[in-house]
Amino acid sequence: MEASSFLKHPAPVFGDRSTGTVFDAFVLKQPDGRLRMDVSWRPRESCAVTFSEDGLHWTDPVITLYPDKASGWEQIVNRCCVLPDPAGKGWLMWYTGQVWDGGHGVSKIGIARSADGVRFERFREGPVLVPEAEFEKESVMNPFVMFDGGRFRMWYAAGETYEPNVICCAESEDGVNWTKYAGNPVFAANPEKEYEQARIGAVDLVKEENGYLMFYIGYRDIHTACICAARSKDGITGWERVPENPLVMPTPDAWDADSCYKPTVVKDLDGKYRLWYNGRRGSDEFIGYAEGRIRPQISKDN
Repeated sequence: MEASSFLKHPAPVFGDRSTGTVFDAFVLKQPDGRLRMDVSWRPRESCAVTFSEDGLHWTDPVITLYPDKASGWEQIVNRCCVLPDPAGKGWLMWYTGQVWDGGHGVSKIGIARSADGVRFERFREGPVLVPEAEFEKESVMNPFVMFDGGRFRMWYAAGETYEPNVICCAESEDGVNWTKYAGNPVFAANPEKEYEQARIGAVDLVKEENGYLMFYIGYRDIHTACICAARSKDGITGWERVPENPLVMPTPDAWDADSCYKPTVVKDLDGKYRLWYNGRRGSDEFIGYAEGRIRPQISKDN
């Protein structure tokens, strides 16, 4: 097994046996300087938020969005992304709604709004994005949304519900009505890279001077995952994997010995990337932390 190129904190920074499984976080630096982490809280089948001054010590979680079991498409909610509304009307959340039936799952993406960033309410009854293309199979999930150039851009994972297979893109003027990129999927696994030969999953992006840096999950097999990164000038085409891959790998006999999933990243002013992820050992899954640097140029090694 290859070693991580990022330096990992030795223990989880959020979640323990008292919370149960927390996973697929989204971290954002708020206007007040605090970090907010939106997490999926498996025992509550809900999305929750926690706050931190330093990224290592977090407040107790507060549920932001409960499932709507009567909806027919969101018996469970998780895997969300939260942004300040560009129109100045509080906060917007895009989230994954799931239905599981006898081991078979279907995932769709919904939207909610909040005045205070904590209590979210749906303002659209149905999902805003659903699986349609053959490669999307039964699920679209893990929305990452950026307000970019006066429009909303979404990168999302698609494919199987247990673990997705590819990354796709969509655009929207209002965050509700989305047009999928005609060339989807925009990113898929590279079978020549052992650590991502099986499939790839959920992403987080940082917009930089020369384009976009995407952090993603690479799966060696469906049960073993690590965190990698790739660059693109336009965020859609020409992706080039960074030479520092893999960034975060499972550590044998540690709390994340089995898999490292779903990166979420904040870039410091000094160029360091602060990265949170959910690590798994057995059935325990909590949020960990790592940090490191990636060379700014686009590598020719893909």
